[in-house]
Amino acid sequence: MNSKKSGQWWNSVIAVLSKDLRSEFRTRYAFNALLMFVITTISMVMFAIGREDPSLNVLAGMFWVVIFFGAMSGMSRTFVAEEERGTSMALQLLCPPSAILFGKLLFNVVLSLCLNSLTVCLYSVFIDGFEFTSKVMFIGVFFLGSIGLASASTILAAIVAKSTVKGTLYPVLAFPIVLPMLISLINATQLAGEGAFFEEALADFQVVVSYIVVMITVSFMVFRHVWKD
Repeated sequence: MNSKKSGQWWNSVIAVLSKDLRSEFRTRYAFNALLMFVITTISMVMFAIGREDPSLNVLAGMFWVVIFFGAMSGMSRTFVAEEERGTSMALQLLCPPSAILFGKLLFNVVLSLCLNSLTVCLYSVFIDGFEFTSKVMFIGVFFLGSIGLASASTILAAIVAKSTVKGTLYPVLAFPIVLPMLISLINATQLAGEGAFFEEALADFQVVVSYIVVMITVSFMVFRHVWKD
């Protein structure tokens, strides 16, 4: 890819990202859906815990469950909205498939990081015991986990957008695909809370990074066929 084509490709990526950000600022559909889900879920967790003192492993598990289902409720419409508005054909004509994929991926990363940050704040304030001795390790886990969920959500949303059963297919596909990463994220989050050395969580970080690389690579390979179908 020469410099001119590379510049055009990046311009297409930024154009897709900007379009989605402007659309989200106007409608705030994904933001409102995620926000209401997070508030409702954290409230249910608070009532379920009551006066109990759950272990950090349980709190870490519930934390990533909240983030996972929040992502399912918000990022699942990344491509569905294009089909509903009838703008998918315009995107196909104006942008190469890879630029559309990475533009949507960057949008989901931004959305995931923003709303997951809000989830961390609310979860830390209202759930006792959710504290971290190794804050740097937790920030790394949180950052990689948000990117991993965004990378999985993007290609799954493209697949679901072409289906006739959009409402139920997304979580059915997402859970078994995301589960290996979630297990590593929960383990690493627990180790961050216990103040473990980074070497103890290295295997979990390697799993999450490998998951992100594999998901983005596979998405790049199959997206053209999914999008053009």
